[in-house]
Amino acid sequence: MTDTPADSGIVDAAIDTLLADYPPETTEPGVFWGAQFDAGLAFVDFPVGHGGLGVSPKFREVIARRLAEAGAPTWNRTANVLGIGMGAGVLATHGTSEQMTRWLRPMFTMEEIWCQMFSEPGAGSDIAGLSTRAVRDGDEWVVNGQKVWTTLAHLAKWGLLVTRTDPDQPKHKGLTYFVVDMESEGVEIRPLYQITGEAEFNEVFFDDTRIPDANRIDDVGAGWRVAMTTLMNERVAIGGSTLPRNSGTIGAAIDAWRASGSGDPSQRRELARLWGETEALRLTAIRATENMKAGVPGPEGSTGKLAWADLNKEVTSFTLSVLGLEGATIPEGYTLEPTTYDTRQVERVMSPQRQFLRARANSIEGGTSEIMRNILGERVLGLPGEPRVDKDLPWKEVPRG
Repeated sequence: MTDTPADSGIVDAAIDTLLADYPPETTEPGVFWGAQFDAGLAFVDFPVGHGGLGVSPKFREVIARRLAEAGAPTWNRTANVLGIGMGAGVLATHGTSEQMTRWLRPMFTMEEIWCQMFSEPGAGSDIAGLSTRAVRDGDEWVVNGQKVWTTLAHLAKWGLLVTRTDPDQPKHKGLTYFVVDMESEGVEIRPLYQITGEAEFNEVFFDDTRIPDANRIDDVGAGWRVAMTTLMNERVAIGGSTLPRNSGTIGAAIDAWRASGSGDPSQRRELARLWGETEALRLTAIRATENMKAGVPGPEGSTGKLAWADLNKEVTSFTLSVLGLEGATIPEGYTLEPTTYDTRQVERVMSPQRQFLRARANSIEGGTSEIMRNILGERVLGLPGEPRVDKDLPWKEVPRG
């Protein structure tokens, strides 16, 4: 997909009309996002009628910049990142037109929160080793099993779910992908409290949960292909987001440095280094977005995710070092409460202390840093893969602990 001067004019005109008809300062976020979707400015490279204008994905950055400058609400992309950052791309690549019509708009407006269920206690980072079973029963599938580390499952209306439907096939080939209603009978969600004191993650149990076949994404047995699309989109969403300059954790570091009044030259040098690396990563993400063709993101998304995970730990650690003793306590206190996001709430801004604690998970979520290095080595650099003795065995014959 290539962009033309005409495309640029179409996008600019759509933004002008949106901002004129729905002034951000007087429009409720949910209403604004609905109008943004209807204008084709939610997923600009998606088809017309599905939140897009059918133009190059490079215009996503143009839209993000102009809306940020106008003070428009954009926090839906972070609060519902599992849907907007991952599920939307899956539906656009593998879903039907009916599925896109059904799910994309309420996803973008935050009317329906999404989660993603891949990890299992017995599979770890080996997604293809999962054991959650789905057995067909007429026009429905009956699901039994357990998922873990499911972000926002306790708030989600819909979940992205990969299951095993054919244990006689090798582990990568016997998988099928669904969208499951998290309010269905037989779905149990238990919170997992983390180091921040919040329950952002959960474990999810399926006990004879029924999913309509209409909620199946792509063909039976195509679950691995759809799962890879999900993960590539996830890594782009995590490591390839293009936040405004001096925002996020580096913004908190700059604010802490300025407030401290410290004249320590070593801290100044360290902040300058971290700012430079953050800005380089931000610009690289913008370039990757502009170069990305319509369809499934490539393995290059793992580069940004890997670099961001390590850098974010460094930045948040630096901020706490600047805060000194103040960094030892959390200003808003430490309570065990589930994370909550809804359209009546402004974007949650974490204190530097919580940012530091939360950053510990960056090298695990969305694929561990070790997995990222394997992907980059094999799929980007062309290095030989690790030996996989179970690759062609039927899943039911693969030894499991």
